[in-house]
Amino acid sequence: MKFSHDEDQRENHHLDMLTDEENGLRIIVSRLGAELVSLALINEAGKWTGFLYRDNDLSTFSHGWANHATVMGYYLHRLKNGRSLYRGREIKGGNHGFLRSKIWHVAGPSVEGSGASLKYRITSRDFSPTEYPLKVNLELTYRIELHKVSVLFAFQNEEPELAAHVSFGLHPGFAATSFESFRLQMPRGCYRRYFSPGNYLSGQTRDIEFAGGEMPFDKADLPGSIILELVDVPRRQFSYVDPPSGRWVTLDLTGVPYVTLWSDGGPFLCIEPCWGLTDHHEQRAFENKEGIQTILPGNELRASFSMTPQLASCD
Repeated sequence: MKFSHDEDQRENHHLDMLTDEENGLRIIVSRLGAELVSLALINEAGKWTGFLYRDNDLSTFSHGWANHATVMGYYLHRLKNGRSLYRGREIKGGNHGFLRSKIWHVAGPSVEGSGASLKYRITSRDFSPTEYPLKVNLELTYRIELHKVSVLFAFQNEEPELAAHVSFGLHPGFAATSFESFRLQMPRGCYRRYFSPGNYLSGQTRDIEFAGGEMPFDKADLPGSIILELVDVPRRQFSYVDPPSGRWVTLDLTGVPYVTLWSDGGPFLCIEPCWGLTDHHEQRAFENKEGIQTILPGNELRASFSMTPQLASCD
């Protein structure tokens, strides 16, 4: 395997580019938010084809969703009124948490075996006590191997006596020719849908026994978010396809407890692996949030998923 790493400075973003030269697979990551801003394959004409919404476009966007693949944490979605209480201490923050607004430390590109990785790190010195009050660090790894891109979260709780609570995930938007053109194939199993009018959990849920196939939801529901718990889904492979462009992405969500489907009606679908949920309308203490993850003192929490992009061959 031959991999290359390059750096670029563009639109006030410091970018890392990791390319699998043999298989024509490339990722570009901005150190602002450690955001994946491009996931691309070489097409039959020898040109890069991007799979993310606004792939590799860092220009200011005047309307609609303007991101590519937001890293969410140490909470995700929203805190009610931008605040919460964590063990009685006030924490504050905007949509999806503070990770998206930080310049991450680069732990360095590395080649290991048949793959290569970009690693980024945030430590407790990079955020304030009102953003998150405990000494919890995060290393985020993007790895290219065997035609797929894996995303690994590794949290380290440096508190000697206190358990830490976090929720996190990735918010990738996959590009489509139009809002009408994309399709999502979901595996069979039991799903639990959490209803969230106004972006906060109402407490209402509905269990869905799904035989497998195209998602059983109306696209008109996507702007309000379709939040799903994977209660009993044995084979957690989701397939996103945009037939007019030939773009296809398989997501392996093995070990992922929740997934959120969202679009604002633009030409994309966000398929968001989540370890935790948004606040309830009747807000709970941060440590009691639905789906919150617990890290024991001195321990580590690791979680991952993968994306495999493909292009349909032209006959």
